[in-house]
Parts: sequence; structure tokens; C-alpha cells
Amino acid sequence: MSFYSPVRLNSAEADASDRLHLFKFVDDPDQSNLDTFEGHGGYKALRHVLSSMQPAEVIETVKASGLRGRGGAGFPTGMKWGFVPKDSPKPRYLVCNADESEPGTCKDRVIMERDPHAMIEGMAIASYAIGSHLMFVYIRGEFAHCHDQVEKAMAQAYEKGYLGKNIFGSGYDLEMIVHTGGGAYICGEETALLNSIEGHKGMSRIRPPFPAVEGLYACPTIVNNVESLTAVPHIINRGAEWYKSLGTDKSSGSKLFSLSGHVKQPGNYEVELGFNLKTMIYDSAYGGGILGDKKLKGVIPGGASTPFLTPDLIDVGLDYESIVEKGSMLGSGAIIVFHEDTCIVWVIKKLIHFFRHESCGKCTPCRDGTGWLEQMINRIEAGQGKPGDIDKIDEVCGNILGRTVCPLGDAAVMPIQSSIKLFRDEWEYHIKHGKCLVKSDFKF
Repeated sequence: MSFYSPVRLNSAEADASDRLHLFKFVDDPDQSNLDTFEGHGGYKALRHVLSSMQPAEVIETVKASGLRGRGGAGFPTGMKWGFVPKDSPKPRYLVCNADESEPGTCKDRVIMERDPHAMIEGMAIASYAIGSHLMFVYIRGEFAHCHDQVEKAMAQAYEKGYLGKNIFGSGYDLEMIVHTGGGAYICGEETALLNSIEGHKGMSRIRPPFPAVEGLYACPTIVNNVESLTAVPHIINRGAEWYKSLGTDKSSGSKLFSLSGHVKQPGNYEVELGFNLKTMIYDSAYGGGILGDKKLKGVIPGGASTPFLTPDLIDVGLDYESIVEKGSMLGSGAIIVFHEDTCIVWVIKKLIHFFRHESCGKCTPCRDGTGWLEQMINRIEAGQGKPGDIDKIDEVCGNILGRTVCPLGDAAVMPIQSSIKLFRDEWEYHIKHGKCLVKSDFKF
């Protein structure tokens, strides 16, 4: 059990093997302090990069490692860095996306609270690689403790010379700004985040141009997730081939998963990509099985915006390709478990309320469509559904999917469509009998 957070952290395997590294020291109560971080090898990678590597070499190393973005999209990190125009006369910016907003996800906050220097070191290396001299971390507004911990770590890094002018006598200057968001889910999308930093409404931008070409203040900008950047120093220290040896051929490295819902041991767990989902739920070292020893009904494997998996589909590797083959997505790594006494229609009612509330309103299909969906789903859940409602809901979902500037519209409808496909009997029971097929005891 952790020393100040209610989440359960799986660091026992990390102690036994360096293959699992992101959570290796998070249970050390002093890890957030610079001296302890240095004692565990911290900032060694940054020193090496500034003294011995060219920016292009850093990018190629990260490319070779196979590191993919851990915020949800899974786009190759090194490739993303390589999109920054080499001949642009404009300043370049590095932005760390710490606006952890996906329901069920609480992994990045652990890094910021307990090992903030690891994130800062990764940010600094990424900044050097793309030629940036100013980097931002955008922290979710509700994460007050994360903000305090990162501010403290940043001050320590400046005092010790890891940030500022002429770092390690290399001639490289780097400044850092901590920016707090307003708690809007949409600002987890990178272009809405950039608008927010600039002081505008958190609304997604039409692309192209992409942020790597024209991002923050219309300058080349790279936006990476906290977990993605925290992995970078380990890749530099241990080498691309070491990192490539972890996980699967196409999904390399380890990954942080937030396990919640009807499991006996919810928490954040670090495993290699490709780790079995069924083992994650049932093994005593991880989820420990279903609460009350009840039967499993369904799993959301990658956060509230991803399609459901039924019990017959959970014997699958937790990697990008395998989860897609089963009809869902790995997403942010938020695994939400539901047991047999959960009403799926009730769950969808909660999810569509969230997405409707968090829509920025820019796109008509999302702005109006999520409202229509919430009205219809609320009516069905309240026992006032009518024949044809299910097909009408599915039709509205189809008119939203793929028709919005950002993925929020897709995120809102994919779990709905999935629930209709996999649990249609519950929807029909609601309409026919005016009540839940099962009595839900899943409380939000």
C-alpha cells in the first residue's frame, strides 16, 4: 500500500527485474526529492545526451526503441519528434500533456506525485532532441498535489542546474513552465490543450497543419504524454534494443494500467505490453478476482471511450494490436471491470452524461448528437423507452462517428454502439419491462 495515495501500486516485480522500470521507485517516500532521484540514477540520461549525443541521434534512438505514445493514440514517439521541420526559423516547443482526464485513468498522477523528476528529465531530453528551449507541462486543474510536487521538483532542478542556462556547460539553455488547466476533458486533446495554454477556449483545431509544424503560438510543437516522456531516460540509459526486447514485436516496452471497478485489488500496475488481460483481472498479484466472487460481465480495456469486451474475449494480450483484433482499443490503459449485477444501460447512461457535459460544442454532430443520445438513454433507463429507440440511438451514433474535428464524438459513441451489439438483450428488456434486467450496485 502506498504512503499517501489510496491507489494500489504494483512495484514488487519492478524490484525483482529492471524490465519494469517506471514504477521501480514510486514507493520510496523520498523519490520526489532531487537527491534521492539522483541516487537512483536520475538525470544520468540527460547528462549523457547533452555531452555525447546529437539531437538527431536521440530521435533515432527513440524511433529504434519502438516507444509509442501512452496517452491513448499509440503513435510512434520518435517518428512524431521527426516531424518537426528542420529549417523552420520559429522557436520550437515541447509540451507534456498531464491533463489526465479519461475516466478510469489515474497513472500519470502517480508519476507526478511520486517521481516528478523522472518526467522532467524525459521532457528535457525530448526538448533537446527537437531543438526546443522552452517546455511546458499542462496539468489537470484538479490535480493540486501533482501541481505542487512538479513545481517543487522544477525549483530543485533549476537550483541544481538541470534547467536554466548552459546546462552542464553544454551551451544548451532550457526553461520550463508549469501550466494548470481548468479541468476540461477536451483539453486532453493536444490542439485543445495548446489553445488553452494560449488563453483561448479549449477547442480542438482543424488539422492540417499539425502541431509539429504549427502548434503553440503557431510554432513547431511536440505534445507527449507523461508516461511516454518518463520512459525516454530509461531508453537512453539502457539502449533501444533493451526497450525493444520488452513487450511484443509491434508494441514494445512496459505500460502502466489503471485497474478499477469490480475487482478486489484495484490500482495502478506496470506490466510489459502483451501481458494477459485475464491474468491482470484474476491473478492475486494484480486484480485478485471479481468482487464478491461474482461472475464477470464485461470489461472496458482502455478507458471509458473504448468498446466493451465480454468474458469470452479477455484471454488476450494487453497490447495495441491484440486488443484491436478483439474489437476494442488499448487507449490510455484504464481497465474498468463490471460484474454480473451491473446494468449496462445504466453504465451507458453515466458515460453519455460525461461525454455530453465535456463536449466543447464546436462540432454540431457532437454538440447536438450527444444531447439527443443522453435524452433517449435517460428515457430508456427511466422505464419510458419505446420500440425503435435502440435503432434510433445506433443511427445517431453512426451520424456522430467520424464526423467531428476531434475524437470526442467517437469516444462518446463507441461504448454505446458496443453495448448495443454485445448487450442488446438488456436494452430490449429495459424497453419492454421498464426496468433493469439486473439490479446494478456499481456506484459512481
